Amino acid sequence: MRGVTAAGVVAGLVLALGGCASQQYYEERGKADAPVAGKAGEDSAAEVYNFPDGFGNLATKCVGKGKRAYATTKFVQQQDEDDVIIIPANAVIVEDPACQAP
Repeated sequence: MRGVTAAGVVAGLVLALGGCASQQYYEERGKADAPVAGKAGEDSAAEVYNFPDGFGNLATKCVGKGKRAYATTKFVQQQDEDDVIIIPANAVIVEDPACQAP
């Protein structure tokens, strides 16, 4: 019985630490979600339009009364193991009378 309990504890630690490592992996590469102080702010989902591979996807949502944001995904193109090209995401905010205050 002790062997089963010890194995369960080890498996739990491996899973817990594995999750931490992957979050750190994404944060170091600028792929993690940006932190929001106090977890405050509007958090509704955006509409996402997928484009074929090789093109950035597009997301849009209302970001305030009369304002709509459009953003593309960041694109990483790897030429070889040591040569990586990063094309930054683009964002724009436009007037949209259909957007109401949150």
